[in-house]
Amino acid sequence: MRPLLLALAILAAQAAAAESLLLTAAHLLDIRDGSLIDDAAVLVEDGRIAAVGTRDAVEAPAGARRLDLPGATLLPGLIDMHVHLTSSPDYHGFRRLALSDERKAIHGVVHAERTLYAGFTTARNVGAGSYGDVALRDAINAGEVPGPRLFVSGPPVGITGGHCSDNNLLPAEYGLEGEGVADGPWAARAAVRRNIKYGVDLIKTCSTGGVLSKGTKVGAPQYSVEELTALVDEAHSRGLRVASHAHGAEGIRNALEAGVDTIEHGSFIDEAGIRLAKKKGAWLGMDIYVTEFILGEGEEKGILPESLEKERMTGETQRANFRKAVEAGVKMIYSTDAGVYPHGHNARQLSRMVEFGMTPLQALQAATVNSAEALDRAGDIGAVEPGYLADVIAVQGNPLEDISLLESVHFVMRDGVVYKHSRVTD
Repeated sequence: MRPLLLALAILAAQAAAAESLLLTAAHLLDIRDGSLIDDAAVLVEDGRIAAVGTRDAVEAPAGARRLDLPGATLLPGLIDMHVHLTSSPDYHGFRRLALSDERKAIHGVVHAERTLYAGFTTARNVGAGSYGDVALRDAINAGEVPGPRLFVSGPPVGITGGHCSDNNLLPAEYGLEGEGVADGPWAARAAVRRNIKYGVDLIKTCSTGGVLSKGTKVGAPQYSVEELTALVDEAHSRGLRVASHAHGAEGIRNALEAGVDTIEHGSFIDEAGIRLAKKKGAWLGMDIYVTEFILGEGEEKGILPESLEKERMTGETQRANFRKAVEAGVKMIYSTDAGVYPHGHNARQLSRMVEFGMTPLQALQAATVNSAEALDRAGDIGAVEPGYLADVIAVQGNPLEDISLLESVHFVMRDGVVYKHSRVTD
């Protein structure tokens, strides 16, 4: 389906979701145990999965539509827990200053469509310059534009001059300060309250410096434990979870001690941090593909020389620690940092997760049931099972034998609505 057809798809979405649809395929992957149901059938009613099994076992009601995907393997729609839909990989470094919030919002519409078509039916937007991600989520929910189901953070909350909270690209005379700057425990609470006021689903903070910010040390702590604890307490008391950007070992431990729900990046996590993550039940999302884009195409896209150097010091260590965390049994989610690299390429990380220590099933579970649980949406998304929202994708072949198949998704259904359907044959 191409953009000229999207309007028709959106207009038909509500009606389609209310229909009964019998979806059949060569196989269905059980995301829990990795088994395959051959000659599979999935009955969709009112946007949810009503029955799953073989064609002989699943009976469709009279008048149900039928859609056959010969040669295809069905599996749950994927979940990316770390995207920046209003960010573009063509505007790094000082180029970012050329983009208005309005232009970023338009980028977000384009990127949301690409993400959905890549098989990601749910995404968590963890950081925007303003509240453009809130508007994008609302437009998707209203059926005005196509995109994944979104959970959004709005502006990240952090320290003056810090990674993700502030903007260090211009000298002092410009007086430019990031939307999310908040110093001290009470200011952090106030920033959380402000973000909740404007409609966010979660809180994003930064507990260490970062690779792509100017003037921050990638491993240096940001925020004290006291400040982080106040921020997390305020968010949790209002029913919101907290994602923390954290590269350095000390900052990771600070965030975990404060009670954050997910650690993003986790590049320099040490043994103490791994033990603490397991003790606290926190989730770890490590974006181990993005280093290839930064070091391969970053200079051309405007990434600053200091950021390129920081990535050279970070990428391989992050991959080694990813392996350690997997081996230790830390709970893992799927976080890509798409927006740093092109949207729609989100699935490229799956093969790297396998290369650096996961089984194909573990990688797929990170991108489905694990991420659903971290979103507090277990039982609703992340699996093709009765009662779940009808988020279903299809690839040709067995992804447990070749995980890279997920880079070419042929079929995408979200909430029972088909957004992409390319014929798949044996």
